[in-house]
Order: sequence, then C-alpha cells, then structure tokens
Amino acid sequence: MAPLIQTDRHISDAANNSDSYRVLRGRVSVLKKAPDARLMLYLEQAGFGSVALIRSSDLRFDLLSALVKQWRSETHTFHFPCAECTVTLEDVTLQLGLPIDESSVTGVSSFTDLAALCYQLLGDSSEDGESYFSGLKFTWLKAKFGQLSATATEGELMCAARSYIMHIAGGVLMPNANNDKVHLIYLPLLADLSSVSSYSWGSAVLAVLYRELCRATNSDVVDIGGCLTLLQSCALYRMPFLASISHQPYVYPLLNRWSVRPGIGKSYTVPIYRLLIEQYAREGFIWTPYCMPEITDVVPSSA
Repeated sequence: MAPLIQTDRHISDAANNSDSYRVLRGRVSVLKKAPDARLMLYLEQAGFGSVALIRSSDLRFDLLSALVKQWRSETHTFHFPCAECTVTLEDVTLQLGLPIDESSVTGVSSFTDLAALCYQLLGDSSEDGESYFSGLKFTWLKAKFGQLSATATEGELMCAARSYIMHIAGGVLMPNANNDKVHLIYLPLLADLSSVSSYSWGSAVLAVLYRELCRATNSDVVDIGGCLTLLQSCALYRMPFLASISHQPYVYPLLNRWSVRPGIGKSYTVPIYRLLIEQYAREGFIWTPYCMPEITDVVPSSA
C-alpha cells in the first residue's frame, strides 16, 4: 500500500525500522461485580443499564499495539490488506449498549466550587481541605457505591448511581492512558438522572477513542487511553482469526462475549498479530458481523 502523508513519526515507521515488538501500555478499571440491585433502576433510567453489565477486561496490549500500527490519523481508519475500516457508532451501541443519538456530551472544564458540586451530586467530597482538584479516584468512587446500607435513602442511592456512572465513564468508556482518576467534567451532566440518556455518550466514547488512536500512532508515545475493550472486541468480531478461541457464546452487550472463560485464548506478540492480519484479513475479514442470526438473537430490539 502506498504511504500516506505524515509518516515521519508514525508508529508503523518505527515498527518497520527499529522495534517491531513495541507494546503500548494502557489502563482500564472494569468492575468485577454487578452493581447493587437497587442501583439498576437509576442506571437504566440514565441509559447505563447495559454498560453496567460489562465485565470484560481481558486486554491484549500486543494486539492493540498491532492495531494502532494500522491506524491512519489522516482518515481515522485502519488500513488493512482487505481495505479500510473503522470503529463506528453501530459498534458502540451494540458492543457497549450506549445511546448514540440526541445531544452532544459537552460541558465546562473549570468549576468555582468543586467540593460543593461533589457534595450536591455524590453526597461527599474526596478532597476535603484542598482548594483545587479536578478528578475523583476510582477507589473513592468504589467505596461510595460498594458499601450501601440496607436502609439507604433514595437520595443516597442516586448519589451512588452517579458514582457508578462516573467510574464507568473514567474507568471503562473514556479512560486516560495513565491516570487513576475520572475528570469531574462529566459530573454536572449527571445532576438529573432522568435526562442523562438524552446525551450521546456513545459518540463521546468514539471521539475519545479516535483521539487516543491518533495520539498513539506517534512513535514517541508509550501509552494509549480510550475504550480499549471496545477496540479489541470490534477487532475480534471482524477478524476472528485473531482469537485462538472462537466458540465463545454471544451475549449482550456483545463485548461481554470475551468475559466468559477462557476469553480470547492464547496471546501472541505484536509481530505475530501483524502477520495474522497480513495473511488472513483479505479473506477472513467479516464486514457485517452483527447480521449473523446468532448475534441478532441476543441483541434487544431497543438497541
């Protein structure tokens, strides 16, 4: 394939000329247990009911690094031997179960009184005594929704639901590459849980993933953020030859297929994944994986 522009610092150039085993690092904080049953009503109302079911965290960074090598920032597509393709909003809504319509996820990045905002919407503040903070630690958020009393009030349950959504947003859907916190920019959007689903959270997830893929193509970058579980799952659905296990049952959200043991099976090195893509993508790439009957049978009509 003829080279595109901006190749001087692209990771593919580094892979071809120096370190073909280069593996990117990343961070994901998937919750291993289902949320308290009392929170599900609020999570579903907010459009995060399906996302709350996600348990997959079997990430293979060699595979993800091989995919980044194929990404082109100029077109926001992967350049495979078969053709170009990309992660789409259809992938987001079926793999994660997130809303992709309605309003954009936007807001302000600075606040006059962060502690007051946290007290109002989360019932507590993690940074008492500090004049400035911009993020909430995942460990603090887990404590907020993981230790609910049997007599928790509706207000306490709503605060816990917001904490859960914040954890999902920063730990799974839009994580930073090397941070154990979620930015407070999302919190004001959760004030009215009944209106949270009116935002296109799926579009925000996709935008962050695109941004991180573009950033990671720089040969000097050593880490990658964004929804890596989505990226990996999309690749496996379209290129099943990348997984050594192919008989996993289909469940919804579709990403959870890989949370069932033994997951995707054996892991390979970056050069092996690149070789598999080069050898099998022309004939083995599945362009419309979600049309298969075994998948349509598990996807709810509302998705």
